[in-house]
Amino acid sequence: MKAALALARRGLGSAWPNPTVGCVLVKDARVVGRGWTQPGGRPHGETEALARAGAAARGATAYVSLEPCCHWGKTPPCTDALIAAGIRRVVLPIEDPDPPRRSTAGSRPTPARASGSPARGRASAATCCAPTMTRS
Repeated sequence: MKAALALARRGLGSAWPNPTVGCVLVKDARVVGRGWTQPGGRPHGETEALARAGAAARGATAYVSLEPCCHWGKTPPCTDALIAAGIRRVVLPIEDPDPPRRSTAGSRPTPARASGSPARGRASAATCCAPTMTRS
């Protein structure tokens, strides 16, 4: 999770109107992909990590610094991309503070719901996530 948070910090100041998100994909104790929100807020960190991992993402665990989006905006939902890539588990420190974008609200499937695996773990959100939560 520390690596995902460090990646999220790379986007600070350039991701507006989106928050910065870092994502690390781990499979068999090996990092297979990593990404962060790019300038202008697109692409999102999750899709960057998936693109870099390619087929190696199937069966991986995604460590994401903020709950993946589940809505259509200027990009498709990251939850859909994670499910399509075969991510088996998503670990996140905090839910999205913007209620319409929460995948835990039940409006969209999460990778965990699709695979039947645990949706998230908790990292120390209060101490590590605040700098990446503002729309930079």
